[in-house]
Amino acid sequence: MPLIPGLTGTASVLVCGASRGIGLALCAALLDREDVARVWAVSRQATQAEGLRELIGKHDQRLVPVDCDARDEQALGRLAAGVTASCPHLHLVLSTLGILHQDGAKAEKSLAQLDLAGLQASFASNTFAPILLLKHLLPLLRKEPATFAALSARVGSIGDNRLGGWYSYRASKAALNQLLHTASIELKRLNPAATVLILHPGTTDTELSRPFQGNVPEGKLFQTDFAARCLLELTGRLGPADSGSFRGWDGERIEW
Repeated sequence: MPLIPGLTGTASVLVCGASRGIGLALCAALLDREDVARVWAVSRQATQAEGLRELIGKHDQRLVPVDCDARDEQALGRLAAGVTASCPHLHLVLSTLGILHQDGAKAEKSLAQLDLAGLQASFASNTFAPILLLKHLLPLLRKEPATFAALSARVGSIGDNRLGGWYSYRASKAALNQLLHTASIELKRLNPAATVLILHPGTTDTELSRPFQGNVPEGKLFQTDFAARCLLELTGRLGPADSGSFRGWDGERIEW
């Protein structure tokens, strides 16, 4: 299966949120593919990340670590300028950005636990950072083919919300879904061969989910390499006709 539909040569790929968890697993899976020429691995401390250093040892110049705090729009501008200097076109951008209970965000159980700082932290990482990443990388996605895929979460579905709680996480992911769906309409006009995907990777064994894994049904807690493999299968299968859709790890549509 191709990395993205319509790809005929080797691909240039950028992963944002690349130093651990699903992002690191995506970098490893991408570098194992012969149709991937280079991967830009972006995170706040990419150049110091042990996992990325190990991948550099195996793949040398094919992996380029880039330090960038995606919550800082000026840093995103510098990131785009740096990539553009050596790469005229990105075929695939993968955003794994997101927090639930880190960096000031909270997994609230009630309205009483809501506060402005937690809401702002959730939206900064879960909503603003991914859409601003797309904004700054847009000039590199205007040639065909190109795919921008960002991780969302099933709990961001308004129609599927039957349990309540997790106010800021749910709301920030729902807002991200709307922003990316809207961006997919604009990008289709700029590049008819472009695809924007909103993907739920399933509950994966990462720092984000670790405090809440006790309630995960047996067989439904995924390892990061499995999640990465499923996500790349989706980017290889879903093209412009599917742009703007919200999909689970298995390819099934998720209601808004």
